[in-house]
Formats: sequence, structure tokens, C-alpha cells
Amino acid sequence: MHDYTVDKIHAVDAKFEALRIAFAPLTFQAVRALLELGILQKISDAGDAGLTGEEAAEQTGVSLYGVGVLAEIALGMKVLKLRPGADGKERFVLGKIGWFLLEDDMTRVNFNFVNDICYQGAYGLTESIRSEKPRGLAVFGERWNTIYEALSSLPEGAKKSWFEFDHFYSDIAFPEALPIVFASPPRRLFDIGGNTAKWAIRCCDYDPQVRITIIDLPGQTAVAEKNAADAGFGDRIELYPCNVLDPAACFPAGADAIWMSQFLDCFSLDQVTAILAKIHEAVTPATTIYVLEPLWDMQRFEASAYSLQATSLYFTCMANGNSKMYRFAELSGAIEKAGFTLSCAHHGLGSNSYSLLCFRAVY
Repeated sequence: MHDYTVDKIHAVDAKFEALRIAFAPLTFQAVRALLELGILQKISDAGDAGLTGEEAAEQTGVSLYGVGVLAEIALGMKVLKLRPGADGKERFVLGKIGWFLLEDDMTRVNFNFVNDICYQGAYGLTESIRSEKPRGLAVFGERWNTIYEALSSLPEGAKKSWFEFDHFYSDIAFPEALPIVFASPPRRLFDIGGNTAKWAIRCCDYDPQVRITIIDLPGQTAVAEKNAADAGFGDRIELYPCNVLDPAACFPAGADAIWMSQFLDCFSLDQVTAILAKIHEAVTPATTIYVLEPLWDMQRFEASAYSLQATSLYFTCMANGNSKMYRFAELSGAIEKAGFTLSCAHHGLGSNSYSLLCFRAVY
């Protein structure tokens, strides 16, 4: 838990942070250029000796001017540091922040996601807030109401970044979630919002008896069906194409357990309650509902909470216009409103501090 109730920052530091925000779009693109032009990597490769501006220009084929403007703002961002060489020339060396930009998987996934999915569309954030529609999604075309409908049609680079972002977080929690779900092994498990079948495949690997039904949009179930077959589980993973927001849609019955991983954050709280009300009609008091979500007020580190708060802006301007990353009480409250009770909660799963919430229907 992090304290958001006090304002301890000194005025001079507060002004600096405000200026960082003012220039943030430019500094983001400067880091992108440093990465794509290979400047950051060459400076990293040089180790403690570092590179002069001339050496960096020669090794990357970028003009001395280009290296200069990028390296200088990188100094201001503490991505690079200056070190005097034995020859008296100043040399650029990689700072700790630069190391994370180059080597940290979480930073890389977030950076690519923001660049390839969010950056251009973020200009439509204000209008998205006004309309509760993802106005930024128009950068990929005018045909879709949500990004989920657009996924199979996104440019390959953007699609890759979206799925890497989506899978990076939830997949890390799977090893800790599996023993919890299979402590009382379900024979039939419904995976709502099953995406590319990653969880379903992991379940089939974990338990040779379980049968999975993936419930998702038609475009997604087609991908899931292929992946399940390629993994050798086509006979145990079946597909149920369905738009959960369609008023006429209903869920099949017969599940021992229902799994939703990083799914409910794709909907407003009212929609969460509506979806769970449909689930309520299809389950019994013996059915366990598992919800795996990163809740921003349950994070160990402030950086993780910040990343989730920022991800909410993606939902606003790109994904659907009306959902976000939730706090524990508001998400569990929306589920309980549909006729469920929270039976247990497991927090801190995986290195990204996921929460696995377990619910049972009440009548």
C-alpha cells in the first residue's frame, strides 16, 4: 500500500516534475530514437569506457548533430552519464535508467506497447473522456468500437506489442495460480476471455483430465482453436464464440469452475456486474469463479501501481472508453452486486503482484 494522502515533495522538485510532464512526449520519442538508431546499445557495449559523441556517430552512422541532441536530453533524463576520458574528452556512459530501458523486460514491453498502440491515439484522450468512447482507436481505422474487435486486423508490429503486453503480466502469475485452481480439480473449466488459449493450454498440461471451454469473441476463438490444436489439446479445448456484451448472449451451463484472467478490467463496473449476472444464471453454488487481476492498490511497489494507473488511460483512449485498472474493493463490489460472495483472495501472485479472487454464487 502506498500513501496518496500526503504531499511531501519540495516545491523546487515539484516544478521539475511538472516540467518533465510538459516535455514527456518529446523525451519519450528521444528514447525511442536512441533505441532504434542503436545509439544506446553502442554506448552500453562500450562499458565503463563509454563513447565520445564522434565515436557514437561513427559507430551508428548517425550525424554528430543527431547524436548530440539525443545524448544531451538523455543526460537530462539520467539515461546517460558523462565521464571524462584519459584523453580529456567527455564520454557518454550508460546510466542505471538506460540499463533498464535496454535490458528490463517489463520496461521493454511497456515501452513498445505505448509506442505501437497508445502513442498516436493518446491525442484523443480528452475527447475519449468526454464521450466515454475510445476516440484514439481511429488511428487504426474507423470500423471498430473497441480494440478487441480490431486485434486480428492490427498491423503486425502493433499486434505483436499488444499481445506481448497482455501476456507478459498475467502469464507470470500462472504458475502460482494453477495449484490454487486445481487444489479441488475441476473437470470442466470455462475460460471467459480466453484470448489465445495460453491459460487453457497450461491447464491441460497441468491436469490430464480437465476439459476447457474458451468463451471469447469469434476472431479470438479462431486463434485459440488453432493454438489449442497446435499444442495437441484440440480434443480437450472447445470454443464458444460469444460477445459477452450482447444482450442476447448467454453462457453455457455445467462448469465446475469459471476463470477470467485480466478480462474484467476490459469493462466498466456496470458491465462487470452485467457479465457476472449472466454467469450467475449459468452456475450453481458449487461453481468457483476465479478472477485474476492486477489491482493497483494491492501492489508491492509504487512503480507497479503507477504503471497500472497509466494503463487505465489506454483503456480510456484506445480500448473501450469506459474501463480501467481497478482497486480491490471496487472490483469485488461489482462482482458481489451480481449475486456472488468473495470466498477467498490471494494477493501478490507472481513478480507483478496479481490478485486471484475466488467467488461463489449466492441465491
